[in-house]
This record gives sequence, structure tokens and C-alpha cells, in this order.
Amino acid sequence: SRDHWTIHPKIIAAVQEAVAKERASGGEEGGAAGGSGRGGAFGFGAAPAKYYEMMRDPANRDPRGFIIPADQPDFLTATKFVNALIKTGITIHQATRDFQVGGKSYPAGSYVVKTAQAFRPHVLDMFEPQDHPDDVPYPGGPPRPPYDSAGYTLAFQMGLKFDRVLDGFDGPFEKISGFAKAPAGKVSVSLSPAGFLLSHQVNDAFIAVNRLLGSGEEVYWLRRPFESQGKAYAAGTMFILAKGSTLAKLQKMAAELGLNFDATAAKPTGEAFKLRQLRIGLWDRYGGSMPSGWVRWLLEKFEFPFEVVYPPALDAGNLSAKYDVLIFVTGAIPAASRAEGGFPAGDFGEGRFGPEPARMSIPEEYRSRLGSVTAAKTVPELRKFLLEGGTILAIGSSTSIGTYVGLPLSNALTERQASGMDRPLPRERLYIPGSVLQARVDTTSPLAYGMGEYVDVFFDNSPVFRLGPDASLKGVRSVAWFDSKTPLRSGWALGQGYLDQGVAVVEATVGKGKLFLFGPEITFRGQPHGTFKFLFNGIYHGRADVVDLP
Repeated sequence: SRDHWTIHPKIIAAVQEAVAKERASGGEEGGAAGGSGRGGAFGFGAAPAKYYEMMRDPANRDPRGFIIPADQPDFLTATKFVNALIKTGITIHQATRDFQVGGKSYPAGSYVVKTAQAFRPHVLDMFEPQDHPDDVPYPGGPPRPPYDSAGYTLAFQMGLKFDRVLDGFDGPFEKISGFAKAPAGKVSVSLSPAGFLLSHQVNDAFIAVNRLLGSGEEVYWLRRPFESQGKAYAAGTMFILAKGSTLAKLQKMAAELGLNFDATAAKPTGEAFKLRQLRIGLWDRYGGSMPSGWVRWLLEKFEFPFEVVYPPALDAGNLSAKYDVLIFVTGAIPAASRAEGGFPAGDFGEGRFGPEPARMSIPEEYRSRLGSVTAAKTVPELRKFLLEGGTILAIGSSTSIGTYVGLPLSNALTERQASGMDRPLPRERLYIPGSVLQARVDTTSPLAYGMGEYVDVFFDNSPVFRLGPDASLKGVRSVAWFDSKTPLRSGWALGQGYLDQGVAVVEATVGKGKLFLFGPEITFRGQPHGTFKFLFNGIYHGRADVVDLP
């Protein structure tokens, strides 16, 4: 309940730089408060008091709390974030009426997280960026790997809108008992509605889409902005055609899920994507892939119909007769070349679990799962699947499928050797182990419907692409990219400047099909809700029919 500063590596480095700069210029070198001495905290003798004051800049003090406004586009995901904190013992309050803090107004229902509580360090970890030091044993040496992720700020990963409050504050707040519950949604009703509009910004909208399509309703994504009853709706807004069976289903989902459906008397006109039920296959391997397991959990949570598919089933071919969409996570598809990095062809799974077990050593009912995706046998079947109209989503190292099918792209994180060959940048120059970075998004792409201009992505030494000059002519498009030399938001990014203008997400047309490449880990451990829409949009967009709404 009083001012406090967390002294992290970047603050120390800034002060050390200021001390060194003043020494180099022959400026003040005396001790604190004009004293003198050697062996001070910054390695330059006892530093003047002004340098300690730099570390107590009022603007850099820790917040007294965080406010999560109830009027943000995806408050349902904000509620999931709050419940994740409650599960770990964090005390959460909720506003019982509108209030003001620091001259800003907040609506009733907003969540308030005070930092004056027992698990304060965890509260700060979930909201504030991690600042991992440049842990390098000697200049030019290889960085020491962290035990796990270097940056993981959950509020960033989940795409939360929140405010840091630096001064003590209070208001009409009530402690939440048990878990937080988002308010029930509403279905606005008009006489003889043509249909209902649903925001694409809300992740749980996809639960509604899956239920509606599964029960025979018609769902569209509008390709252009639309206005109804004085309210503007962005491109990508979901339109549900009104039938006799529709209203009751929407009312049930509004009460159960908290979704809001707006009735519209006038049917939108112009182009739209008409969605349809899909047959989804999720790659996995014998013994299990952790990334695949997390995506399985995610598809279940959002009620996508799918089945798990193993390499032998892919090798058997005729994939278009069985699937509309195939999903490959990190470790599924081998690297196409050394310049790509990633896992070499022939590795079992992610190339870190040793050789595949002997066939006769496992129970007979599981032997049909043995095997790996290979360039020689599996990739031609995947290419055929794309040419015939299928959709493939590839995440992390499995984006190597782009090279196999001949897309005009290359690894953006390479250097040219004296021999004229390219090789991936060495770890001493570029190392980003499990951190949160910011990417810019082309929101006009259906793959990014519902997302903002910038998004925080989880990056674990992930692929970054450079598109060829003929990319657009060949139906290849950048959907998200790094537009800064300092994209780090939380964690550790040694050499992050190399990412500037590198492409993170690619969409491509291959024959009649669609191929979506996601370099960052958009589903990592079920945490980055802010990038789930890349996956959900990709699943539906590839096989959606473009129609004219009359």
C-alpha cells in the first residue's frame, strides 16, 4: 500500500550506461551525496545519489492495482483471465456501479485487481512484462537457456485491455466469491428480423458458430462494414440468417455463454463468406505430441468437430475424401532445408525423443499410429490435398510445408556465408526463447477478422519469413509481420532487431486450396487467447464459399 519499485535488468542497464557515459565525458565521479569511494553498486565506485534517484522515477513505480474495463470487446475472455487468477489464490473485486479513477470513467462490472495482497508477486507476473537479463557468460558467447519460457505475461497473451493504476484508489468494489461470472448476453428482437449479427471480436462466438452449423442454421461472415439501426459493424461480423428455429437457439446461447446477438430488420447485401460444417483432422503421433494435445483441448473447448489423424493415415492418401481441414503443430512436418532450421527429415516426432519404438514392442491396437510425416511419402499427399481444395494450417516448425509446395518465401533469419550459402543466424546473435512479441496485423484479411491492428504473439525461436518479389502474383500474402526493431513485449529477445519487417503469418492459395502458415506458437499451452482467432478463422475461411447476399 505504498510506493515500491521493482528493480529489473533494463533499469540497472540504463543507470550503468548513464554512469559510464558521465565517466567517459569526465563528469562527476564522486560518491553518493558528494561522497567518494570505490567498489560501488555500479562498478564505478560509489555512484552519485542522482543515479539511485533514476531508479526511483515516480513514473516507473509498481502499480497499486489494475482495472479491467467491462466494456472491452471480448469481456468473456477477460473473465476467463480473472478466473485463472482466482484459481491461484488471487483476490478479485468487481465494480457494483460506474466509477472513476484518475479522471477516467469505468462501467459497472469492471474487474479490479489490487496489488496489496498476499500473492502480489504473482499478480505482477500476470500483468507486467518479464525482463529476462541477457544471460551471456562472456562477450560473444552462447546465451544460457532459461529453464522454461523467459516471458509469459498472461494479460498480454490473452489480449486483455487493462489499466495500470499507480496511486492508491478505491470505489464501489465488491470481492468476488467463487469464480467470476460474465453477465448474461442479450438477443435484441425486432419484428420479422432478417437475421442476427454477432461480433467477430469475441472468441466464444465460435462456440455459437459451431453449434449453429451443427444444427442446420446458416452463418455468414460479412466482407464489408455494415450499419444497422445506427450501429456500425466491422468487416467480418457474423450474420445468422433468421429461420423459425433460430431465435430459441440464440436465446439459449446468450444465457449460457454471455454472447450478444443484434437483430437486424434489413438483410446485409454484398459479398459474404458462407460457412459450412467441416471435417477437421488434427495431426498427432504415437506416444503423443504436447502441442497437438493442447490444440485438441482447445478444439474441444470451443466445440469444433474433429478427429486425430496419424502419419500412416496421411500416407494412405485420398485425403480430400476424408477431410476439409488438416492442422499440423510444431514438430509434425520435417524441415525442407538446413537454411530453414527446425527438425531434419526422418526425426521421430520433434526430433528429441529418440528413435521410434519397435513395432512389435507396442500393443497391436496402437501400431497403426506409428510413423512420421516424411518428405518422400506424406508431403506429396498433402500437396495433392491442397490442389484439390483442402485447407492446411501449419504452426511453428511445420510451416516448412510452405517450402515443400513451392511458395515464394524464405527464412528471414539467415546470414550469407563466404561460400554464398545462407545459414540460420547463430544463437550468439539471435535468441528468443519463449517470449511475447508484438506483431502488426492486416485486419482486412479474413484470417485476421476480429483482431486489432497489433497483437501479442508467443514466440519460441519461431520461423520468420521473407516473401519473394513475385509473392502477390502467386497468391501469397502477408497477414502479420514485425514492424519494429524492438518487438519484445515480455521476456528475452537477444538480437530482436533481426525480426524487423519479417513476416510472422502467411496465407497462400495452392491450387484450389488454402495454406496458412503461423510462425509464432498461436496456441501455446492453451494460453494465448489473443491469437486463437488465427486458428479459428483459418479453419473456416479456407473452405468458405464467397456468395452475394441478395
